[in-house]
Amino acid sequence: MHNYERVVLKLSGEALAGEQGYGIDPNVIQSIAAQLKEVAKLGTEIAIVVGAGNIWRGMAGSSQGMDRATADYMGMLATVMNALALQDSLEEIEVESRVQTSIEMRQVAEPYIRRKAIRHLEKKRVVIFAAGTGNPYFTTDTTAALRAAEIEADVILMAKNNVDGVYDADPAENENAVKYRELSYFDVLKDGLGVMDSTASSLCMDNNIPVLVFSISKEGNIKRAVQGEDIGTVVRGNGS
Repeated sequence: MHNYERVVLKLSGEALAGEQGYGIDPNVIQSIAAQLKEVAKLGTEIAIVVGAGNIWRGMAGSSQGMDRATADYMGMLATVMNALALQDSLEEIEVESRVQTSIEMRQVAEPYIRRKAIRHLEKKRVVIFAAGTGNPYFTTDTTAALRAAEIEADVILMAKNNVDGVYDADPAENENAVKYRELSYFDVLKDGLGVMDSTASSLCMDNNIPVLVFSISKEGNIKRAVQGEDIGTVVRGNGS
């Protein structure tokens, strides 16, 4: 077992919605904040990328005839709402944090500046990256891969709220589905395993960033993930 020193935690919007499936569940966000406090106590530098699926899905909007770029920008704004809610929960329990957005909105958050983000991390502040990459057509998975490369994170922790790793079939539909302990990015792309989208997978593969897919539903799993416990599926390497 080993401690990762600098991590990017990818939180889906759905993870923040909890059982209700929509919006922000205060109990869930408080639980995540408490878990992050435990991780911060280890001395781990934590950056977070938040999704927006609990509020708005750009792909859903564009499939109903909305301009894709407009739908994606709306999704980016929704991630800012999630980021501010998470920051509030962290500050409530005295964990210092900063929100940095890819779309400038200085009244509510700092603009994303790589060197400033790294400085915050070095000062042990939790940094929450919001508004995706600032560009339409890119997902928050791609944001996580991009930011992890930029800040030289050791790993991306891909927190899922309904599954505890990567399986060869949907475990909700197939009770014989087998969980992978380790996969290569090549396998993920070749078999379309849906860990993250292909742009994000390629970015991680090219920059040699491992991803740990694990369940956030179990209390204390973020700390276990940071400590390198065997709790999910690790994706790494190119399989060549």
